[in-house]
Amino acid sequence: MHSNSCCVLFLVYACIVCNVIHAQPPGPTKILLSCGNQKGGKDADGRTWEPDSKYLVNSDKSVESKAETQDSSLPSDVPYMTARIFNAETSYKFSVNGSSRIFLRLHFYPSSYPNFNISNSYFSVKAGGLTLLNNFSAATTALALSQAYILKEYTLKPSDSNDLSLTFTPSDKYSGSFAFVNGIEVIETPEMFDDTTEMVGFSGGEVSVMVEATKASMETMYRLNVGGQFIPPTNDSAGLMRSWYDDTAYILGASSGVTNKANAPITAEGLTGTLAPLDVYSTARSMGPDPNINKNYNLTWVFEVDANFTYLVRLHLCEYLYQKVNQRVFEIYVNNQTASETMDVIALAGAANHPVKKDFAVHVNGKQDNKEIWVALHPNVDVKPEFYDSLLNGLEIFKLDDEKGNLAGPNPELSDLMRKQQEHNNKKFAEEKSYTGALIGGAAGGVAAFGIGAAIIFVIQNKKRRNPGDSVSSWLPLYGNSHSSATTGSGRSNGSTTISSDAAANCRYFSLAEIKQATKNFDESHVIGVGGFGKVYRGVIDGDTKVAIKRSNPSSEQGVNEFQTEIEMLSKLRHRHLVSLIGFCEEGNEMALVYDYMGKGTLREHLYNKNKITLSWKQRLDICIGAARGLHYLHTGAQYTIIHRDVKTTNILVDDKWVAKVSDFGLSKTGPNMNQGHVSTVVKGSFGYLDPEYFRRQQLTEKSDVYSFGVVLFEVLCARPALNPSLPKEQVSLADYAMRCQRNGTLEEIIDPQLKGKVKPECLKKFAETAEKCLSDHGTDRPSMGDVLWNLEFVLQLESESGESKHSRVPSGSVDGSVHQMDHGSVMAMHKSTLSLGSEYDEKEQSEDNPDEIFSQIVNQKGR
Repeated sequence: MHSNSCCVLFLVYACIVCNVIHAQPPGPTKILLSCGNQKGGKDADGRTWEPDSKYLVNSDKSVESKAETQDSSLPSDVPYMTARIFNAETSYKFSVNGSSRIFLRLHFYPSSYPNFNISNSYFSVKAGGLTLLNNFSAATTALALSQAYILKEYTLKPSDSNDLSLTFTPSDKYSGSFAFVNGIEVIETPEMFDDTTEMVGFSGGEVSVMVEATKASMETMYRLNVGGQFIPPTNDSAGLMRSWYDDTAYILGASSGVTNKANAPITAEGLTGTLAPLDVYSTARSMGPDPNINKNYNLTWVFEVDANFTYLVRLHLCEYLYQKVNQRVFEIYVNNQTASETMDVIALAGAANHPVKKDFAVHVNGKQDNKEIWVALHPNVDVKPEFYDSLLNGLEIFKLDDEKGNLAGPNPELSDLMRKQQEHNNKKFAEEKSYTGALIGGAAGGVAAFGIGAAIIFVIQNKKRRNPGDSVSSWLPLYGNSHSSATTGSGRSNGSTTISSDAAANCRYFSLAEIKQATKNFDESHVIGVGGFGKVYRGVIDGDTKVAIKRSNPSSEQGVNEFQTEIEMLSKLRHRHLVSLIGFCEEGNEMALVYDYMGKGTLREHLYNKNKITLSWKQRLDICIGAARGLHYLHTGAQYTIIHRDVKTTNILVDDKWVAKVSDFGLSKTGPNMNQGHVSTVVKGSFGYLDPEYFRRQQLTEKSDVYSFGVVLFEVLCARPALNPSLPKEQVSLADYAMRCQRNGTLEEIIDPQLKGKVKPECLKKFAETAEKCLSDHGTDRPSMGDVLWNLEFVLQLESESGESKHSRVPSGSVDGSVHQMDHGSVMAMHKSTLSLGSEYDEKEQSEDNPDEIFSQIVNQKGR
């Protein structure tokens, strides 16, 4: 009897426990699918992705496929190297918590897949009744944005259903069209938005126009860590895996303010994890120390968006420099409309060092081709704060779905240059196809002819693709396994170099005939520079476009390596302060690189080449700041750390508008991370600029570039070469001599005579201190390029204290009309995909070039 009672009690207890367990709510949904992958796997961040097949509703309408080529910029094989391809409408079905907001990310890698022409892929994607994409072409988007892969991120509003259907439908407008996807993320998150957000531009009446953000689904357009560095997904808060990008690419004009960092810890109290990571609130961009300058300009960011949508603009704010209310009060304008007249961050947050956010909504109509959002800050002078300044820590822009439940925008348009290149590639492919078909057809029925045709096809295909199984070493150049072949006794490769397919697709291919025509058959009168790679020629392409053409020296194996590295590196980088590679030629024994023509030549030529214009102090500062921005982007603005390894005044070029651009990436090194802190490599560079620590230890870090840039700063200040053997022994090395004078307090004695009496003492002191720190013996003691940039911008602020400014405030909160043209396709690329390589903007200035002005990357030198 006793044993029976025990059994009954046990069963009752078990039932109670089971009921309790089943009564507990399930954990947050977090699904990561590697589409078309039967085994799943882990990505580079260690996240586990599962196969997608069990979530498919009608799997018989899709096939699994593996990419035939692997772009070297892919963060990992998972999820990008496999795809789910849909020939007909197909859906995924996910079980979710209908009362929660959902992060949905779609990953697309528009590569070549067996039996599928990726250029034929046009499709729509719907999440329930919400249209995410319509007539979407991942291939066109990737080409226009110069990206290898595309990431689309959405945040879906809570619904009444616990089922989420994701439907892919091939377009019926194109014959043979199909849909595909490589990766899907479904992540449940608490509500991130307020019930209502005020619409800017409707003030003045008694009733404000409000947007119900909690009832809207959105697409993420931009997410910026203002004044700080790139924050990878693994460092995001609440496990949401968001990427936070540098804001530099979006700043309007030369008045970019200054960046700063919190000295004390930021208080996380009251901060929800979905808002932003603390790192966002630990850095900021403000206007600078001079109130007279700050009162005369707006600190402005410009973003390209899709027309005829409403957008939510979220500002992340944290006041960590001041402690009291009314110390810093500023105005906020969105698209020239007053969003906030008296933004006092401490008053809004309740205390200093407390993060807070402020949301605004704005509608972008399609009138007059309106496709931009401007965000501008200006000190509020009316309330007379203690400091006339403004600040911003982070910024996000979300597109809200319209009344029809639509978030889809048009595919981006190709630039004229890209369109010409695509037409050229199509024509060349048609010629190759015709030629191959003629060979096979002319010998129809013959086994030998079939063998010849197959061999030709094999050669053509292998020239265009790279084995996805090839491994990519962490510190090989970006092209991975694309090395030159074995060399002959002459030192030149006995076969052609191997350029990766993705690099070739991102720049134009020139025939040797086109190169000869552009340079008048390599006429010596067109030579504008000579270096270790070969001669540099001035040329003209497409009738009137001036270019610089660098021709390889056939006897230089160094030239072969540099040729490959330059193409692979620059084809993936687009930045206003990096020289633009237009294309290349590789035909027979000839190799050539084609660049934008830089009408003002090199920085060195303007420092001590007397046939050039003498630079003012302000011009020198602007050029140094531009070069520093370019190097800072290489070091921190991309997923890969890129070390230039040959920073010098001949590798800093100036265009017709005096915009500085860093050039010559033939010696650059790159890798996915800098966890090791250095890379062991053979010492290369230019004497006079070479980091002594790198020379001694053969361990390369980004601080080696900082050392070289320190020499450049002293060269700019003193207007003399880095090495001058004709001088007394103690003066031969500019770095040693300038450091000695700086420590002895006699630096003013050796500065450029053209500058004496024209540089403010405080500016000279700060500039010299910056250069001195760059030349520290140990790399750990040197500042980062970001710190160097900050210091140089501060020097420029000090120099501008006279009140001169390119930007003056326009009444009623409007922003300055002097707008430089940006390649917004490249700008959006960095933030619309997680691929960071290739992304700020590529400014194409159109002006009259003086043919006598020289473009040169290496002057009066015979090698490195």
